[in-house]
Amino acid sequence: MLTSLTWIALPEDLYAQPADGTPAVILQRLEDELDELWSFVGKKADRQWVWIAMDATTRQILAFHVGDRSQASAHALWQKLPAVYQEQAIFYTDQYAVYTDVIPLARHRAISKLARRTNHVERFNCTLRQRVSRLVRSTLSFSKKLANHVGAIKYFICHYNLTKCAALPE
Repeated sequence: MLTSLTWIALPEDLYAQPADGTPAVILQRLEDELDELWSFVGKKADRQWVWIAMDATTRQILAFHVGDRSQASAHALWQKLPAVYQEQAIFYTDQYAVYTDVIPLARHRAISKLARRTNHVERFNCTLRQRVSRLVRSTLSFSKKLANHVGAIKYFICHYNLTKCAALPE
């Protein structure tokens, strides 16, 4: 039985098909939802936050980052986003203050949960917790190594994006 996910070759692009080479009119309508959820590695005291960026239209995960809940982790997520999104998209987030320092003010919308502009990424967080047993809050199948934790999350996201790509109209 293999205990490590290091043997699986997963792509850097998460199999996402972000908008690329589309007319400028469509680029102005790009929208992203960003959110984070906590998990742990080894013991519950070692919290790791999973930062997620989801395209609001296609529901594909464009980028994710696993780290602490600091501005540095929010910045790391921002750096992983495709350039076309960094330059053109509107980003909807909860009112967590670190986003305001990372996302340009003109394209950031910090909203309440009642506005329902982050409900898709919130739902994905629930799906992630249900399908990746390492993320369940009271579990026996936790990750002992951070690399395995990231690998399991990335594996699920790649599969999730592949199923979303198959459902996209051509």
